Amino acid sequence: MDTKDFNSLNKPRSKKLRPRIDLTAMVNISFLLIVFYMVSVELSKPKIMDLGLPDTGCGGGCYFGCGLRTNRVITILLDDNDEMITYQGLLEVPEEKPKTLGYGKDGIRNQLLKLNKRIIEQIGDRERGAIVIIKPSKQSNFGNLVSILDEMAITNIQTYAIVNDFTPEENNLLAIN
Repeated sequence: MDTKDFNSLNKPRSKKLRPRIDLTAMVNISFLLIVFYMVSVELSKPKIMDLGLPDTGCGGGCYFGCGLRTNRVITILLDDNDEMITYQGLLEVPEEKPKTLGYGKDGIRNQLLKLNKRIIEQIGDRERGAIVIIKPSKQSNFGNLVSILDEMAITNIQTYAIVNDFTPEENNLLAIN
């Protein structure tokens, strides 16, 4: 027998297939890396709070020299030990004696709601309520400032400012407490 004939009797040779590379795992890993990158970028952004600070170009007596009624002004002096001192009007001639209050609904929130309601009744205009001046002392912490800003939102007081300037009388009032 001829070898040629023997080879022709065999099954025909199958075509060699090219090897396939499955890229599913690589695509999955790529998407996981992209998601991880997006999450890590979002978490690394600094978290800040927008504060509207008053314009300092008006001069020393700006609060009361620009046509502002002093009975609308409520000043809050943030002190240590989660306490604050509040008074309405000017410290030299306050509408009420300065009070030491705490945070929460029984403390500053109740006082702000009561004073704001009284001011709106006196003026007769719901749009022009209380003006709150927040003065954090060096003994107060950042959490106290955030808490009082939350109280401004809860009591719906629209006009407030954070001021770092203390008068000598306010320094004495803080030193007494």
